[in-house]
Formats: sequence, C-alpha cells, structure tokens
Amino acid sequence: MDKITLVTGGAKSGKSLFAETHVRAYGLPLVYIATSQAFDTEMEDRIAAHKTQRGAGWDTVEEPLDLCGALARTDGAGARLVDCMTLWLSNVMHAELDWQAELEKVLQCLREQSSPVVLVTNEVGGGIVPMSALARRYRDASGLMNQRLGARAGHVVLVTCGLPLALKGSAAAPASLA
Repeated sequence: MDKITLVTGGAKSGKSLFAETHVRAYGLPLVYIATSQAFDTEMEDRIAAHKTQRGAGWDTVEEPLDLCGALARTDGAGARLVDCMTLWLSNVMHAELDWQAELEKVLQCLREQSSPVVLVTNEVGGGIVPMSALARRYRDASGLMNQRLGARAGHVVLVTCGLPLALKGSAAAPASLA
C-alpha cells in the first residue's frame, strides 16, 4: 500500500479538515508538520484557527524550509500531515533556494518513508493570469510541484465545497494500522 496521499483544492475548500480526518483514520499517533510562518497578526490568527480545528493529540513540528529533515525525524513516529506544500514552496522561493532541487529532495524523502504522509497543497492556477512576474513564477512552480507530487502519491484527492473527489487511488479513509 502506498502511504503517500496528496490532498489538493482551493482556498477554504475543506482540504485541511479532510486531511486531518484522513490522518486520524490510520489509528497511529498524530504528527502535524507545519510549513507556515506567522509574519503578521492575520497569519497568527489563521494558525490559531488551524490548531483549534485540529484539537488536542497532535505532535506539531514547525518546519518552513527543511521538509526532508522533518519527514526523516518523524518517520516512525506516527501518521504525518504536512500542511501545506504551497506555503513550503513560497518559503523556498522567498529564501531564493532552487525550488526544483528542493522538490527533488522532498520527492526522494517521500520514497523512503515507512509511515504514512498526507500532503496538503493548493490549486492556485485556476484564476486569471497574475500581473507580476513573481506571482506568475510562483503559480507556475506551484502547478509543476503539484504535478510531481501527484505522480509520486498513491492517492490524490481534490476537495471542493468540502467534498472529496478521488483523482487517483481512493478518497476513502485508510484502514487502521494499529
């Protein structure tokens, strides 16, 4: 059984709630790998809302850049939820790292995982063409990253209007491994 699931969708589509439920269904300890950074009070509020939504029982690892390191350190510690890949990509691009090389490292790390990993990502390219070159580079990089992650994942689920649609594999909750 492939233990990598990619959950995608638009903003406020219900993808994080779906991913949290999916991770809980493994019946393993819960590990949340957070890639966001709070640079302002609005983002602090968003992070607090996500923590409230998750509830207790999650071991949280905050890692905005070294996703491979976080995955390696938590492998075997339970079912992991990475939320979210598009924020991770933004962090990598902002740090002026080679996002394609960093993504290759993540893809290699995912191949080596023994415990389940659920990755949350955003579909950002469904609207108008952004006006700035930076926003267009980010949109394009995000789409390419999602394609690579989707190819690697055993399960890909699109969440829209709070409803999951299996694009690859199954959207059903995994059978408990406990």
